[in-house]
Amino acid sequence: MGVTTAGQIPQQRGEQPLDTAVRYAEERHWDVVPGVWLEVVAGTEHCSCGASACPAPGAHPAHAEWGTQATGSATVARKLWAEQPRASVLLPTGRAFDAIDVPETAGFLALARMERMELALGPVTRSPDRRMQFFVLPGAAAKVPDLLRAIGWLPARLDLTVLGEGDFVAAPPTRFGAAGAVQWACRPTPANRWLPDAEDVLSPLAYACGRDVGSGV
Repeated sequence: MGVTTAGQIPQQRGEQPLDTAVRYAEERHWDVVPGVWLEVVAGTEHCSCGASACPAPGAHPAHAEWGTQATGSATVARKLWAEQPRASVLLPTGRAFDAIDVPETAGFLALARMERMELALGPVTRSPDRRMQFFVLPGAAAKVPDLLRAIGWLPARLDLTVLGEGDFVAAPPTRFGAAGAVQWACRPTPANRWLPDAEDVLSPLAYACGRDVGSGV
């Protein structure tokens, strides 16, 4: 899993947000939108939003109407990041994909189980706030609660949420302040261009989140 194929997205170490945003739009046909960025003030990095206690410095939308600025055009993306080269790269969910968001510990446990089960995965991001986001087909947000109940889990008991319409995923190489950059736990490749349905990956994710609850993590 996660093996890079020539000609596709990865190779982001040192790559600029503009280049990566264009590649997401061009190669994966994902909508992209520029977010806030990090600024250095008196030797310390701060979020461009100006909030002194910003919970996600450098990794959130720049304004309330951010969704209207999202584009799937590589040409438009190039223009947007040319205007603000430091802007973070955000991917709106509920369009080309939804994302199942879980704690990092549960995410890695689920990845190991999925690999043993030989399940087909989509891309998976790992953010510095110790969360992981599993990309699935859009529409997951509406049906995951019922799917969880059907396999014996109470949604309220699990630290598992679905990012759908109106939400977003911060994508590599976006940085969360001094905490570091978003990374791919499972990179986008030609093999995972076709995303799994939420139902296909939900059982191992729910099990892993249940283990977290049971162990008090």
